Amino acid sequence: MKTVLLTLGRLPKALAIARACRAARCRVLIADPFRWHLCKPSRDVHKSFRVTAPNDSVDRYLQDLLAIVEEESVDFVIPISEEALHVAKLADRLPAGVGLWAAELPQLAELHHKRDFIALAARRGLAVPDTFTANESAAKELAQRGNYVEKPVHSCSGIGLRFAKAGEPLQATTEDGLVQEHLDGDLISSLSVVSHGREVASVFYRGRVFAGTVAICFERVDDAGSAKDWVSDFITGSDYNGFLAFDFIVDDGGQARAIECNPRATSGVHFFDMASLGQALLDPDAAATIELSRETRYQWAYSTLTETYAALFRPKEFARRFKEMRRARDVIWAARDPLPFLLMTPMSWEILWPAMTSSLSLGEATQRDIAWFGDRS
Repeated sequence: MKTVLLTLGRLPKALAIARACRAARCRVLIADPFRWHLCKPSRDVHKSFRVTAPNDSVDRYLQDLLAIVEEESVDFVIPISEEALHVAKLADRLPAGVGLWAAELPQLAELHHKRDFIALAARRGLAVPDTFTANESAAKELAQRGNYVEKPVHSCSGIGLRFAKAGEPLQATTEDGLVQEHLDGDLISSLSVVSHGREVASVFYRGRVFAGTVAICFERVDDAGSAKDWVSDFITGSDYNGFLAFDFIVDDGGQARAIECNPRATSGVHFFDMASLGQALLDPDAAATIELSRETRYQWAYSTLTETYAALFRPKEFARRFKEMRRARDVIWAARDPLPFLLMTPMSWEILWPAMTSSLSLGEATQRDIAWFGDRS
């Protein structure tokens, strides 16, 4: 039996990957800076470890992970979210024979930096919106001629996102801020499993209910058109290894343009069949592809319910969200593994309490201790 270490346990996608690895007959371990997390009560998790938060001390964080790898005879290390860029520093420190499901840090850093990613895609001849860092003169010109979007060059979960009208002054003025052309169209996201430049499988999906800018109820898109070609063209010729995700705006003519890249797992992981995903993560070179799940709609049910009630005094929107909630399957509930769903509120307390008692959003509370801000050393 292989032993797999997941480097985060607080998010639904971590639970999905844990279940996938267990379905592939793995022994699953979780390392998380939080004492309590979503995966902890799961019957598919053998043991959980509390580790130093990378934003408190990267060195101690990596030492904690290495100690688990050695003491528990770990065979594979699989990053889950923003901590992936910290975990990538383990690449040349892991014992011989231990696999790391992640690309090298310089590659991850380039894709995670929203301006560098756009520049890379443009060099490859792929469709992207005009994008500049806020300290470039072209950023001011872009803001004058059309609607635009501001966001940090390093961000996730919609943190720091601002939509602005043409002519409105920029709020960001340094190289840490990004100014991007606002595109009209349908927002579609992708998630790919990539093995050393080979596209093992990709799935495309769109949000149906949002909490802020984060999709909490989503449906699979089987006819992704030019977005599918865009992903395949980007991966072809690369040596990328791991999960790779993109967000696209698709216009009325079907043209997809990528607005950002997430070099990590996303909610798209729920659309993969768990057993075949687990097998592919263990032996990606042998995997021809990964099957898709039979379900085409998923949700974070508690969050969708909250956002549905938030629209109570907007009858049409309330009815739409209620319909979406009834049609989608919860990503956490499983009859054979009910505790993560039943105990989700107390297990998420280290996220909920800061969000309730401070100015932090839920996204910031989730990522505050693991987010990566550009240290490439």
